[in-house]
Amino acid sequence: MTTQESVPGHAAKRVEVHVEGVVQGVGFRPFVYALATRLGLAGRVRNDVNGVRIEVEGALAGVEEFLTALERDAPALSGIDRVTVVSAPPTGRTGFTIAESDPSGRRRALVSADTATCDDCLRELADPADRRHRYPFVNCTNCGPRFTIVRGVPYDRLLTTMAPYGMCPDCAAEYHDPADRRFHAQPTCCPACGPRLRLLDARGTELCGDPVTACAALLHAGKVVAIKGLGGFHLAVPAGHEEATAALRGRKHREDKPFAVMVADLEQARALCEVDDAAAALLTSRARPVVLLPRRAGAPVATQVAPGNRSLGLMLPYTPLHHLLMADLAAPMVLTSGNVSDEPIAYEDADALARLGGIADAFLVHDRGIHVRADDSVVRPVAGAAVMVRRARGYAPEPLPLPLPAARAVLACGAELKSTFCLAEGGRAFVSQHIGDLENHETLRSFVEGIDHFCGLFDIRPEVVAHDLHPEYLSTKHALEIPGVELVGVQHHHAHVASCLADNGETGPVIGVAFDGLGYGPDGTLWGGEFLRADLVSFERLGHLARVPMPGGAAAIRQPWRMAAAHLRDTRPELDVARRNAARWADVCVMAERGVNAPLTSSAGRLFDAVSALLGVRDAVTYEGQAAIELEQLADPAEQGAYPVEITTGDVLVVEGGDLVRAAADDLAGGVPPAVISARFHNGLGEALVRCCAALRETTGLESVALSGGVFQNVLLLERAVRRLREEGFRVLTHRRVPANDGGVSLGQAAIAAARTRP
Repeated sequence: MTTQESVPGHAAKRVEVHVEGVVQGVGFRPFVYALATRLGLAGRVRNDVNGVRIEVEGALAGVEEFLTALERDAPALSGIDRVTVVSAPPTGRTGFTIAESDPSGRRRALVSADTATCDDCLRELADPADRRHRYPFVNCTNCGPRFTIVRGVPYDRLLTTMAPYGMCPDCAAEYHDPADRRFHAQPTCCPACGPRLRLLDARGTELCGDPVTACAALLHAGKVVAIKGLGGFHLAVPAGHEEATAALRGRKHREDKPFAVMVADLEQARALCEVDDAAAALLTSRARPVVLLPRRAGAPVATQVAPGNRSLGLMLPYTPLHHLLMADLAAPMVLTSGNVSDEPIAYEDADALARLGGIADAFLVHDRGIHVRADDSVVRPVAGAAVMVRRARGYAPEPLPLPLPAARAVLACGAELKSTFCLAEGGRAFVSQHIGDLENHETLRSFVEGIDHFCGLFDIRPEVVAHDLHPEYLSTKHALEIPGVELVGVQHHHAHVASCLADNGETGPVIGVAFDGLGYGPDGTLWGGEFLRADLVSFERLGHLARVPMPGGAAAIRQPWRMAAAHLRDTRPELDVARRNAARWADVCVMAERGVNAPLTSSAGRLFDAVSALLGVRDAVTYEGQAAIELEQLADPAEQGAYPVEITTGDVLVVEGGDLVRAAADDLAGGVPPAVISARFHNGLGEALVRCCAALRETTGLESVALSGGVFQNVLLLERAVRRLREEGFRVLTHRRVPANDGGVSLGQAAIAAARTRP
């Protein structure tokens, strides 16, 4: 307990204040203490299970200024959701106290996201005279680990993975001094009392010397090093080292998917990519996400960092350890998730040594525990704003507002790919960090453990469980096994549109355009190119891309040439795509013709696959969405031509997407460059989208369009569709805070479940 005496004075007013939001672990109590003391007010402040409680009294003008400044000048890392003020009789007390936390009652306090190292800590890290010089765990109230080390709330040291470390006298003095920026900074430590860094060889034997310096030397020599970060392990090699990047790609079994690159500062970033003001703001933000940026011609990175990709994913250092490594390495560094493809990232030392032993030549580890694994977040600047591609470290678990509050607690189990779950209660939705694709036991276990942790952390016991309609999704199966809850099945594309509505704080109705790979349709077909009239309760299918067979089912997802065959059949045997796959082309065409093992789909993603294979971009993929991503990168952004598409009317609009494929085939046979064909395909699909929305406006009267689904991570299509829709007078909603892909589906499910179960 800390008390500051103030000069007694006439107490004209006393108030009790309750502050809710992200207000623990962000320096809120010392801020309140300093503010009250400066204004000559008496009272106390403490954490409780709901947030921060303040009792303050003194002169009327001082109390009113306190209440104004409380929100106006709050710490940068805080996020105030609500301030409740109740007047009370003055007590005449003197002095202002920071009291011990009150752990009683139901836990509702929020946990802040992990935050990049602040400038003050970086100065200490670089200062040879400072006792934390080159200490890789320097942090304070304004930065450092939060979510990944928290076991429970209130956010106190004993409920974090720092509990085993007793503070030395110097750290304890800082921790207990309200005037110090480390006051009640729970991870506070120094070399005398905190975690220790070690460098191990592939067998787990500790190597001699300074771990950071020795690690940098190994990297310089082209070795692959597994590095323990905030939310798990990364695998690192120098970004310019051809042999090392090729070795990493081979050992990790990651054939084509780009690696992220860490750069020391904006100067290094600008040497590799085009960095405008919006990109610079994202790179230097406290979340420090991976930012997808256009790469410069001749950027000095190895071929295997991002093979055939026009973009690079860059991030700046966000822990003291990363800053030290980047300074010693003096070059950009590949920093990719520490896992074998499709597995969750390793975050415990023993597990990392076991799972990454065949990949890494050495391990840079430490003994500060990670309680929750968290991948790096990925964002992309579009038209001056950030578009979320993967929401994880730096953003989760901070809540998003629900447009309609949940009367009962909701768990939304999300989809299968790019899995997240969402817990919702009242007006708050807690979307989990990115978990991965629920295709193996390890990822499913991470999913289930994550739900249990969130339920405990936010003291939410779900009464309603929302799930996808696909019966084979592991997320659906998990939902159906939860006893004693009300189940709410949500159609996949309705969830996408609802996610966009929730992302924008709206309830609808809107014309919802949901373009993605595929989702389970109530009619038994695989949807994926949908035009819906949707709000948060219900939807109606108003239009879709024409259904085409998927020869071989899931095989058509892995081998996009099958979708080209489904569209073209045997009409164009002279095309290269038919020649390249001549051994199976005829059989696949027969499968498509007869509908044998060829489920029907209206998927926009599969349409991109067909054109990608047609143009020789990608006959087979090694990761989800690869063909569409590479087709976008091929497109000539200066081309304005667009392929015509027939739209048939009836009970629903049907967009003949096959027209795009056939037009592309004609142009290809006529010698038109593939870059022009790709652009005309994108433009043609965008124009068809706009025409459909215009036709649906006539029948529904709706003026707002919500764009969702993984296809709208295609910036070329997104920007042109948004521009054209606005030219036609539409109000357009797009994603910002959660991904347009399946990573945002859980938020949509939660918003729908909350709306459907309102009293």
